[in-house]
Amino acid sequence: MSAPSTSCRINVFWHDGMLNHDTGKGVFDTGMNPGFLEVLEKHPENSDRIRNIVSILSKGPISSYISWHSGSPATIHQLLSFHSQEYVDMLIEADKNGGNKEICCGTFLNPGSFNAALLAAGTTLSAMKYILDGYAELAYALVRPPGHHAQPTQADGYCFLNNAGLAVQLALDSGCKKVLVLDIDVHYGNGTAEGFYRSDKVLTVSLHMNHGSWGPSHPQNGTVDELGEGEGFGYNLNVPLPNGSGDKGYGYAMREVVIPAVEKFEPDMMVLVIGQDSSAFDPNGRQCLTMDGYREIGRMVRRLVDKHCGSRLLIVQEGGYHVTYSAYCVHATLEGVLDLPHPLLSDPIAYYPEDETFAVKVIEAIKQFQMKNVPMLKDV
Repeated sequence: MSAPSTSCRINVFWHDGMLNHDTGKGVFDTGMNPGFLEVLEKHPENSDRIRNIVSILSKGPISSYISWHSGSPATIHQLLSFHSQEYVDMLIEADKNGGNKEICCGTFLNPGSFNAALLAAGTTLSAMKYILDGYAELAYALVRPPGHHAQPTQADGYCFLNNAGLAVQLALDSGCKKVLVLDIDVHYGNGTAEGFYRSDKVLTVSLHMNHGSWGPSHPQNGTVDELGEGEGFGYNLNVPLPNGSGDKGYGYAMREVVIPAVEKFEPDMMVLVIGQDSSAFDPNGRQCLTMDGYREIGRMVRRLVDKHCGSRLLIVQEGGYHVTYSAYCVHATLEGVLDLPHPLLSDPIAYYPEDETFAVKVIEAIKQFQMKNVPMLKDV
């Protein structure tokens, strides 16, 4: 069989130094040892989840469609395009003092963590630059620690540096007029939204579990009324989905809410922020996507970028904490983005029952709210 053409390949940017971020063990993500458990589990954001993604892309049936590239660390100057000097200085100081610091709830900066975060940020920037320089249309930044909760001035939710946000700013600085960020991680991409909350050059759309705020590090609620401010009003669209939303619910949200907004915005670059914690079997989410659902979202995204973005798409890895199933769902997402005619890999867990009735009702209410309150959608 001949190798796929360059237009049907995904350029994966990766560096194994990101595995050196050791998040430790304890009760779920607390790092706590209560003293009465025989077995302490690894923190959910551990290196095993990423090792399996690297492995399935290297050895799985999609491997012939993958081109591998090495990432490199971001410079401090690059970080300042999204983050404040004071926040970056705090991270540098914590790292110099040997790490071993809980920056915020569940988010541990240990020895090696800051270097891994610099690699994640730099690797994402390298992937975006590869597209912007015209070498490819499709690139995937396979990175950890994740980034979409990191706000300009603080860490949050396992995230230190906002990898996707840095890449979006690079695209804008390089001449892109309008950038779309679609985030399908199960948690609200609050950090990315916050970074562009006052901009009409970036449309941030987040499909997430309706979890609300979880404390001082995550003050945003992810509700439909968080629409942006100033020039950015109407350019932050939240789609908080009810627990249990699955393939049909997410598909309906894409068709009825996301695609119409993208059609009106007409971006010239797209960043797809992916997290497999929206899968049916993830310990950190309560949604029910399966491989088929991720695959279909990938197909829809491919049609959007082919129509609006000259096929240019950067994919950025975020969450996904089921060590096995997350890798399978990444495989399925990339199959969809490649718009392959048939699945390359079957679902090892397969059927999951879904009643989308309530999800559809919620999505319709979100759609009506946005059509009433978002200027660019009022005549959709």
